Amino acid sequence: MVRPGGRSARVQASVHAAVRELEAEVGRDALTVPLVAQRAGVTPSTIYRRWGDLQELLSDVAVERLRPEAPPEDHGDLSADLTAWAEQFLDEMASPSGRAYIRDALLGDPDGGNAGQCSAYAAEQVDVILARAIDRGEDAPGVEAVMDAVVAPLMYRILFRPAGLDAAYARRLVTELLDSAGETSR
Repeated sequence: MVRPGGRSARVQASVHAAVRELEAEVGRDALTVPLVAQRAGVTPSTIYRRWGDLQELLSDVAVERLRPEAPPEDHGDLSADLTAWAEQFLDEMASPSGRAYIRDALLGDPDGGNAGQCSAYAAEQVDVILARAIDRGEDAPGVEAVMDAVVAPLMYRILFRPAGLDAAYARRLVTELLDSAGETSR
């Protein structure tokens, strides 16, 4: 059993920090398990035992880096909140580093657990936005409706059709979702 804040957490934090530092210093292509282990102050066998290989380690680091650091900002109404969040999500995920983290998260995890975790991060953020709207008395679509109508098309375009992808596209997805949700509630 892993104890929160115990040795396991310290090792993970140290190894993750080593990966981030070394990526910045020598570049991703120069990373090796022995190099990361040396920087982290652990043995290579510790990394192999916990992560299996370098790709799985990079995947774990990527998932952690894709975790939002703060709740979404409150802009006063559902449309403004969801639009601002979608634009920020697009900006972060479509950036070169965002795409690299997405790639790493998926490559090192063939069973799909990391994809599920990344999806859960987005769903948690959306849930905060929708809960605020409901607390203000606004009609709000469900989390899955937002994931299907906003997040899924954004991720598809980021990964497979990035040409011409911009904030206007994110705004359009939100507008279409909220317009269709308003029509179904009438």
